[in-house]
Amino acid sequence: MVYFCFVITKSERTKQFIIEQSAPIFNKKGFAGTSLADIQEATGLTKGGIYGNFESKDVIAAEAFDFALSKVRQALQQAIANEATSTGKLCAIFDFYHNYSAYPVVEGGCPLLNTATDTDDALPFLKEKARQGLMDMLGTLQHIITKGIKYGEFKPEINATAEAEYIFAVIEGGIMMSKVSDKHTILNRLLTKLKADIKDRFAV
Repeated sequence: MVYFCFVITKSERTKQFIIEQSAPIFNKKGFAGTSLADIQEATGLTKGGIYGNFESKDVIAAEAFDFALSKVRQALQQAIANEATSTGKLCAIFDFYHNYSAYPVVEGGCPLLNTATDTDDALPFLKEKARQGLMDMLGTLQHIITKGIKYGEFKPEINATAEAEYIFAVIEGGIMMSKVSDKHTILNRLLTKLKADIKDRFAV
């Protein structure tokens, strides 16, 4: 029998620490609003300690986004893990986002929404990260809906791609409106409507 031993080096631990501490800062302040001083304050490291592990702020921002979005994905996967039906999985996703504007997984709100609105043509590396994240989220929703159609749970005429886009747009739009207005009830009302849509429009 062969045993494999994976040793995490001090450098790797430091890099991960920087990423984890930087993620909520980038998520709250955005790329332009996050300074090296912010990262130093959060990590307790010197400028040399940070740039000795990362070649630039761009690299830190990209990895911080990956980390933040992975936390959301993991929480979503846990939320739907015990659901056997597509209806159950979608409703579990809606429940997951209940009060999300007030109690997000990552401090500062939804990392995908924040990064998407923060990026422009001047930050192509972050725009691409956000695009990949969006495709992944839409793909998950589309897969759930497609399985619901395949196994006779949802109407065969349902367009899985269009419905996945609609659901995600409503959720992200609800988060944005609730965050701006400081009224999480807006998001919650939209989530309730999405649940009703599943029963009224999707169900066979």
